Amino acid sequence: MLAYEATREVALTEVEVTTPLTKTKGAKIAEPRPIVIPVLRAGLGMLEGMTKLLPTAEVGFLGIKRNEETLEPFTYANRLPDDLGDRQVFIIDPMLATGGTLNDSIDYVFERGAKDVTCVCLIGAPEGVENVKKHLEGKWPGKSVHIVLGAMDEKLNEIGYIVPGLGDAGDRLYGVAD
Repeated sequence: MLAYEATREVALTEVEVTTPLTKTKGAKIAEPRPIVIPVLRAGLGMLEGMTKLLPTAEVGFLGIKRNEETLEPFTYANRLPDDLGDRQVFIIDPMLATGGTLNDSIDYVFERGAKDVTCVCLIGAPEGVENVKKHLEGKWPGKSVHIVLGAMDEKLNEIGYIVPGLGDAGDRLYGVAD
């Protein structure tokens, strides 16, 4: 359902379609193709839903992890094109907690020329959403960024986890959560 909402404004191109009875106008996903970027590893659990709705989209990967002591994110893997010029980008990450990982991901794709960004998260915390808004206003004023959330939880706790939250989404996805 989140993929449907996130792709509501995907860029389309008009095409002519020949049916058994006549010719008519239809639509297809515009070029350059959008790119779906799961933030590793938890974002992989959302990838299939996105690619079902965007079957011609390219898929790239960003490995970003946050330091559990400082809560600051760091990038450990990048499998993206260097040039994202005029591309629609869909960043998928289940949790929007402090906003640090999402801010880094947004910076990464805008620095490479992305046209607009849609961030798809299962749950978020108000502090993280506000952090992303402030970051965008300060660093990327006028850029198009949409955040699609499944639910907004209550808050962050003292160690930066969403409350009530889900715990570690990657651990849950891969069956290693308590």
